[in-house]
Amino acid sequence: MTKDYTITGMTCKGCLAKVKTTINSFSGIQDVGLQLDYPQANITSEKSLNLEKINLALKKFGDYTIADTIQERQAVSDPPLKGKYEFSEKSIYTYLPLLLIIGFISGISLLIQYPFLHFSPMLWMRHFMAGFFLVFSFFKLLNLSGFANAYRMYDIVAAKWKFWGYLYPFVELMLGILYLINIAPFYVNLTTVIVLGVSSVGVIKSNLKKEQIKCACLGDVFQLPMSTVTIFEDLSMVLMALIGLFSL
Repeated sequence: MTKDYTITGMTCKGCLAKVKTTINSFSGIQDVGLQLDYPQANITSEKSLNLEKINLALKKFGDYTIADTIQERQAVSDPPLKGKYEFSEKSIYTYLPLLLIIGFISGISLLIQYPFLHFSPMLWMRHFMAGFFLVFSFFKLLNLSGFANAYRMYDIVAAKWKFWGYLYPFVELMLGILYLINIAPFYVNLTTVIVLGVSSVGVIKSNLKKEQIKCACLGDVFQLPMSTVTIFEDLSMVLMALIGLFSL
């Protein structure tokens, strides 16, 4: 049997991937068609779906809810989602979580050298990069599968090799530790240039296409739109790694 369903909470391709994987994990499901247009889901199954169990599973990955379209039409509810998700008008408040985190890392990296008698810009940069990778990997690891699904929507490597999305936060974590304890600086900086350089390609392509997708830089925790801010973030880290390379 094939039926249409409404699914609330989906905002991007990453959401579509998570919801589809979750629904497909139930026995008896033969085909799942998902879209951001109303009614969002067209599911073929051997028998009627147990929506209560599916909703419990979906809640583990986000604020998603599946419901019968007939019930949705009878209930008083918000209008269906637009065909293409649009983030609210971008402003400084849109990126406030990202700016606050960058500000905290910058400030702490500065205070480490207090009372600044022999302040070293290179030491500040190394501590900043350590803090950046450690903090950003933390947010990604809070929901590893959520990050991986969102990341593969625009990263050129994760799109072809899904495992890279699961591995990437651990690479960031390791880079953060190595920057912090200053081991093998040449190879650490070189790895940063390669990893973030390649990652920047997907970010730039997504911006050129003006895709309305979520940036996965802070994992699945915050709803940050993909923008030139993300390009600046990645390329700034690449630039600092290059400075670190040539200063050795």
